[in-house]
Amino acid sequence: MGLKQGYSILDDSEDTRAEIGGKALGLLSMQNALSEINGSIPGITVDIPSFTVVGTSVFEAFIERNDLADIARSDMPDERITYAFMNADMPFEVLGELRNLVMNLTTPLAVRSSGFLEDAARRPFAGVYATKMIPNNQHDPDVRFRKLLEAIKFVWASTFFKISKDYCRATGLDICTEKMAVILQNMVGKRHSDHYYPELSGVARSFNYYPIKPARPQDGVVDLALGLGKTIVDGGKTWSFSPAYPKRPPPFESVDEIFSETQNEFWVVNMGELPEYDPIKETEYMQRLNLQAAEEDDVLQYLASTYDPISERFSAGLGFKGPRALTFAPLLALDILPLNLLIKSVLACCEKTLRTPVEIEFAMTFNPHHFALLQVRPMVIPTVHLQVSDRDLSNSKNLAASELVLGNGSVNDIVDVVYVKPDKFELKYTRQIAEELEIINRHLLMEERPYILIVFGRLGTFDPWLGIPVTWGQVCGAKVIVEATQENVKVELSQGSHYFHNIINLGVLYFSMPFNCPRRVKWKWLEKQKIVRDMEFVRQIQTPLPFKIKVDGRSGRGVICCP
Repeated sequence: MGLKQGYSILDDSEDTRAEIGGKALGLLSMQNALSEINGSIPGITVDIPSFTVVGTSVFEAFIERNDLADIARSDMPDERITYAFMNADMPFEVLGELRNLVMNLTTPLAVRSSGFLEDAARRPFAGVYATKMIPNNQHDPDVRFRKLLEAIKFVWASTFFKISKDYCRATGLDICTEKMAVILQNMVGKRHSDHYYPELSGVARSFNYYPIKPARPQDGVVDLALGLGKTIVDGGKTWSFSPAYPKRPPPFESVDEIFSETQNEFWVVNMGELPEYDPIKETEYMQRLNLQAAEEDDVLQYLASTYDPISERFSAGLGFKGPRALTFAPLLALDILPLNLLIKSVLACCEKTLRTPVEIEFAMTFNPHHFALLQVRPMVIPTVHLQVSDRDLSNSKNLAASELVLGNGSVNDIVDVVYVKPDKFELKYTRQIAEELEIINRHLLMEERPYILIVFGRLGTFDPWLGIPVTWGQVCGAKVIVEATQENVKVELSQGSHYFHNIINLGVLYFSMPFNCPRRVKWKWLEKQKIVRDMEFVRQIQTPLPFKIKVDGRSGRGVICCP
């Protein structure tokens, strides 16, 4: 039992996989392969940040020696479980190694989960467990040591949070079988005054479920953001593009839309004094800043465009004073650095190594230029082919139909629909809507009843002004999700989040119905059905016979036909 250093030689036995967890194993599998890319693109260093793994045997000893099994598996609130973990003793066998780690390191650390169940293709846990960023910059090594132990215990506690238990219940897994390793990874970034962050974070997929022509699904998709990658994985505002067409103009209709729909805040690690001590808060050491702070830190050279009111156009870079927008045009349109080529190379390398389409997370700093691979996960793509014809799409019995559907296959055993009431939906109420969705989801999970979920806005975002800020565990009983739009909500669907990784790989059928879509949900039909649960913003109805649902993963077409 103990710590395992990254870049050491580890065998690929079942025991090793169980000890270090899925996330760490994914990184280890890429170490040798990634070395082939490093040096292939002059001027950019490519690597995996060094890391140490606290093995699952330490986690098991921690649970057993502190008698935490009962409280961990109980229905107590997350806060109670976390406090119990915080007050428990760390196994003494690893205390010396952890102390040596912080004695020799004073730069920020990302403390990440690496569960045995995590990042497997058919049972993904992306974004379900917690990650804690710690500054690790206190002068007193005793303080750094204590903060590291708190972060590890917090990640361990997240194994048993309500979202994790609901997720396991929805996927037929037993949370009691989970073994949780923890990755202690050097954070990629630079210090700017009291803040630490990478200039660029990204999520890239080698397969794209929502390609915009002329891009094809196999061309992939990339989401970019300034600062920590939390913006992307939480479903915030990002810049999305196809690696096959990085120079295509932005999909915005006006200058005002560019300013409103591109990223205007970013996440950093706070290296200064904290507003409060809160070890059970995932973002305890994090804060959001605006673009003016990035301008003052002089980090927008490769990321921003400047608006010229005289020509009424954006110019890539910072050539003159004016309003900035994060378009990443210096990298994508001007190709100042071969970022797109590098991303394609890394995706191809990961695909070749894992022998499947992949999703990667990465971060980058400039001057000197450093590209770091942070995570790699396998994806599942459609294999069984169904056909959805024009006639299917225009069927008058359809509850919903779209040509922007994620997933593949058919479902014929659902009689429950949970939907947000159209006349009650406003963005200012999205937090309350999320709470009501969670309540109904829990009831249906206990009743073992899969359901169709119909919502407005960007589901899964942490920004309540873009959509409904739910975590996957709050809606994980849904087997079909319809994201509708209306006049007051026209946001684009995000593909770069952990939320969508889980949807894709769990086989959930996801219907996107943008505002310009010619088809609409049959709300009046829903209102005539039997009401099972009726809350202020959300309603559950039930039909006597099941819906017939069919999705063609090749064309992205899908229909939900009423009984």
